[in-house]
Amino acid sequence: MSNTDTTDQTPDRTLGRTPGPWDAKPEATSARATAPAPAAEAPVEKDQSLVWAMLSTALMGGFLWWITGSAIVAGAVLIGLFVHEAGHALVMNKLGMGPARIYIIPFLGGLAKARREPKSEWDGVLVSLAGPAFGLLAMIPFVGVRMVLGQGEWLMGAFFIAMLNLVNLVPAPPLDGSKALGPVLTRVHPRLEQIVLLVIGVAVVWWGLTTGRFILAAFLALSVFSHLKRGVWRAAWGTLSWPEAGKSLALYLLTLAVCAAAAVGALMPMTGGDPAGSVQLGLNYLGFGR
Repeated sequence: MSNTDTTDQTPDRTLGRTPGPWDAKPEATSARATAPAPAAEAPVEKDQSLVWAMLSTALMGGFLWWITGSAIVAGAVLIGLFVHEAGHALVMNKLGMGPARIYIIPFLGGLAKARREPKSEWDGVLVSLAGPAFGLLAMIPFVGVRMVLGQGEWLMGAFFIAMLNLVNLVPAPPLDGSKALGPVLTRVHPRLEQIVLLVIGVAVVWWGLTTGRFILAAFLALSVFSHLKRGVWRAAWGTLSWPEAGKSLALYLLTLAVCAAAAVGALMPMTGGDPAGSVQLGLNYLGFGR
């Protein structure tokens, strides 16, 4: 029998002595026994080192310069990545998921990582759409410089920033569009989310292979396979209510329309203000030209 189980405060005759002042009081030991154990704190993830952060950014910048052939366009995409991920991070912090961290992943893109999971599926949707919506702000200085200098290369930088955010809205894992539209499909039926995202994911992988974007295609293929193995979409978070699903769909479509309009608008000076020509020029850059 442990000491925490006894409440008798009379002298202990069987031991031949009276409890002294050094002995724990019965009520104190009982309180310690019944007190709940402190909750274990979540391990704090180690911050990315400054050296690796600078190296990964330099690698990404060099890769962008190599594939675009323009330092201005490469710089625009790199700045666009930071602003895009900053949008995710700001909303993560606002919703109590922070402090969020931003990482640049060489040859692939960027990542905003939260300290905590979102409190609800609705919060997750807001975080996913914040990146593309906020990321368009990176276009402003490039459009401004183009208006002053008149050089089309600055406008191309703005266009690629818009495309960066637009492509991220494609509902294919692990892009932002899958995290915004996936919960809406799950509200209808979890299998619908799985099937739709799988079909679109396979189509995007095929697009990457046929247009020579092999690194992106490989990365997306791994993500689609992981999505297929994961099963029901974020079941631990619950599901959206029907009103939340409606708002999520409306916000997704609005963000998609704004990003598409920004991309077309950036190209219009190159096509003499012709919207149809701007759309066709944008499709050519994506590999869908005639």
